[in-house]
Amino acid sequence: MNTLVSPENTWVLMAIMLSAAGISIYLEQKYAWASKISGAVIALIFALLLVNLNIIPTSAPVFDDVVWGFAVPIAIPLLLLQANMKKIWRETGRMLFIFLIGAAGTVAGTLIGYVALGDCIKGLNQVAAMITGSYIGGGVNFTALADAFKVDGGLISATVVADNLNMAIYFLILISTAGSAFFRKYYTHPHIDDVIANGKSEEGETLAAQYWGRKEISLKDIAFNFMYAVIVVTISKFFAAALAGAIPKTGWFLQMCNTFFGSQYVWITLIAMCFATFCHKYAATMHGAQELGTYLIYLFFFVIGVPASIIEIVQNAPLLLAFCLIVVIVNMAFCFIGGKIFRFDLEDIILASNANIGGPTTAAGMAISQGWYKLVGPCMLVGTFGYVIGTYLGVIVGSMLGL
Repeated sequence: MNTLVSPENTWVLMAIMLSAAGISIYLEQKYAWASKISGAVIALIFALLLVNLNIIPTSAPVFDDVVWGFAVPIAIPLLLLQANMKKIWRETGRMLFIFLIGAAGTVAGTLIGYVALGDCIKGLNQVAAMITGSYIGGGVNFTALADAFKVDGGLISATVVADNLNMAIYFLILISTAGSAFFRKYYTHPHIDDVIANGKSEEGETLAAQYWGRKEISLKDIAFNFMYAVIVVTISKFFAAALAGAIPKTGWFLQMCNTFFGSQYVWITLIAMCFATFCHKYAATMHGAQELGTYLIYLFFFVIGVPASIIEIVQNAPLLLAFCLIVVIVNMAFCFIGGKIFRFDLEDIILASNANIGGPTTAAGMAISQGWYKLVGPCMLVGTFGYVIGTYLGVIVGSMLGL
């Protein structure tokens, strides 16, 4: 089908894509309703509208080759510069333990959901792998696994739509537990008590604007960030290609090893994690890495909305929403039951589950919005740890389900 902008009109498509990302970020930081939706989802909605109004094509070199081929791999090492494993282990305290319980709940939930709905949804094994990574880490892992398993763009878009509706439901439930008399009766809640006694909320600025405030950055920072990221991706591609060719695909175990060690994202994650851990002083001087990496992820969210047909999403998303809900319910059950058994505070449980399902940014945002300022750092760190293990566990789950 002919579109207003042809697939070969790269500059116009780039102008549209970058404008959508810029407007999405502006709206997220300016308006409370947009902050709740998130700029990433707004960028996806822009793409959905433009495609279904027949303005831009469902496939183009700038989307398939530039964003998928270069922007996404470069984004991941930039976003993992904070993944200092020594610091995570030292500073998170007990929250890391409840986070890992939640991660086990995510894996269990994806397997239960696959058993329940695997016959009803085509490609659910791919969705299970992506959701495992996303609901332990975040969008970085979702992106990595989508590319690692070559997931169809329409299925990705439908999953993202279902996921974001599920997240909206999940966050409402999670926030309500903090104010629930039932949960306060059965769990200790020292931070809630402190807020009630002394806390004051800040108004007039969205959480996104607070989090992404202006920071110092130089030309050298930009140069070194991109130099580092491209070197990491280049080395990772070499290792992945060498091992994919060396490991035979005979038998399920070797097939799983081939898939795991032959994925560039496994090596990107490992190398970036090692650099952030053992060269943490230098990594700390690379200002702007999180902003640059996140911007590239916004472009990714625009691109995954491009192949989407509204009719197809309406047909596929309801069952995918049910799958996502199963994963969230099992994750929360693991967190709250495990938290009760091991006597965790209610705030730790809520933020650990949030760090699993939503990632470090949403967990930090919830901690800030509730006035639990002492927990902002720990939940950011455990959420960042989720980035480290999310892709690995997603690849393992995908391999277990026959990918």
